[in-house]
Amino acid sequence: MQRSTKIVATLGPSTSEVDVLTRLIGAGVNVVRLNFSHGKADDHIGRAQMVRDAAAKLGVPVAIMVDLQGPKIRVGKFEKSKVNLSNGQHFILDATCELGNEERVGLDYKELPRDVSPGAVLLLDDGRLVLDVERVVGSEIHTKVRVGGVLSNNKGINRQGGGLSAPALTAKDMEDIKVAAKLEADYVAVSFPKSSADMYMARTLLQAAGSKAQVVAKIERTEAIANLDELVEASDAIMVARGDLAVEVGDAAVPALQKRMIRLAREKNKLTITATQMMESMINSPVPTRAEVSDVANAVLDGTDAVMLSAETAAGKYPVETVESMARVCLEAEKSTDYRLDRDMLAREFSRVDQSIAMAALFTANHMKVKAVVALTQTGATALWISRVNCGVPIYALTPEIATYRRLSLFRDVFPMMLAHDCDQKSLLVAAEVKLLEQGLVQPGDLLVLTVGDTVGQMGSTNTMKIIRVAARG
Repeated sequence: MQRSTKIVATLGPSTSEVDVLTRLIGAGVNVVRLNFSHGKADDHIGRAQMVRDAAAKLGVPVAIMVDLQGPKIRVGKFEKSKVNLSNGQHFILDATCELGNEERVGLDYKELPRDVSPGAVLLLDDGRLVLDVERVVGSEIHTKVRVGGVLSNNKGINRQGGGLSAPALTAKDMEDIKVAAKLEADYVAVSFPKSSADMYMARTLLQAAGSKAQVVAKIERTEAIANLDELVEASDAIMVARGDLAVEVGDAAVPALQKRMIRLAREKNKLTITATQMMESMINSPVPTRAEVSDVANAVLDGTDAVMLSAETAAGKYPVETVESMARVCLEAEKSTDYRLDRDMLAREFSRVDQSIAMAALFTANHMKVKAVVALTQTGATALWISRVNCGVPIYALTPEIATYRRLSLFRDVFPMMLAHDCDQKSLLVAAEVKLLEQGLVQPGDLLVLTVGDTVGQMGSTNTMKIIRVAARG
């Protein structure tokens, strides 16, 4: 059975060897994430080549997503690597401190003293420690520990309710965008964007570097929720980054926000990735918890395009087993997906011919017993539009473009295949039918819905929908 929901896996020390990476892809990974918060440019370029080689060896499409570090909103380092903070203790965050101790610690984010005032609440280490700001004196933030615990080197800082002024794209990110272009990334994720301007800037820098990568907005700031509509519009995809988001808006608000974000993105023909702690226990355990299974299944039922693994595959003991477990959960959840067309979708007006054809194919597939939808596409746009509403049948996207082939691997319900578009429309349709037959994806007598353009090989030319019955071929 084909799995509709895609899996994103983060590479790291646990998945740096060629054989492990090959097994990871074989287990069902569709997109690999290169986390630019760690490692050097040459490391990432080397890993990207390993991914390309492993995917080619297995004959499957795998996209590469570069995840930019964004602003380092973190404490500095301690003399003894960590300290224990007690409830009620006074503690100073000092932008000029070099090495911290039990009384104070430095800041990687030097502007923090300008962003807070008495009464502000600071959440450290994903909210595990809570500090109340009592006063700000120059570069020093004097706080009182409300919820204590162990604080170690370089732990993250969030302000409850948001309001930190750090720009989404740092000087490091701007250099890393050039690296992303060099390794031919398919997607680039922008950390901590606050508005559409952050996404437009990232896209402009990518284009200037010669990259055609699509941009992913990581929704992890309070401000991002306030500007959600414009952020979705300015991006090709969004990541429901539940870690930092939960710290800023409160963990209880995240499930409803997840559903809202996925629904909004699908309505606007954008992609979604649901991330953070999806199978966290499998860093050290060969099996997931029941809560994690439910979490992954819930994201699938919400309609997410992909579910993402972070430390589970980057540093965990069981990276391959984690992917296998996640794939099984996705497949089981997909059996319960409701395949009714959204009335709002049917009521829409379309200004583009190719989008209208995509919606006609979707409607036909939903109301006839077709085996599959087949989109002959240059850019993948037709396949994207068809995939935004669950129609209950696979969408085979046949393209001559290697970049499109890889990029399509993130789309829910879409299964990309390479097929040259160097012949007339009639010959192309025959070639598509033969390819699907050869791979055992269809059988003689199956009904297919195909979308194609009169002008074969031209972007945006899809203007035809055909319903065909697969012929027996000797």
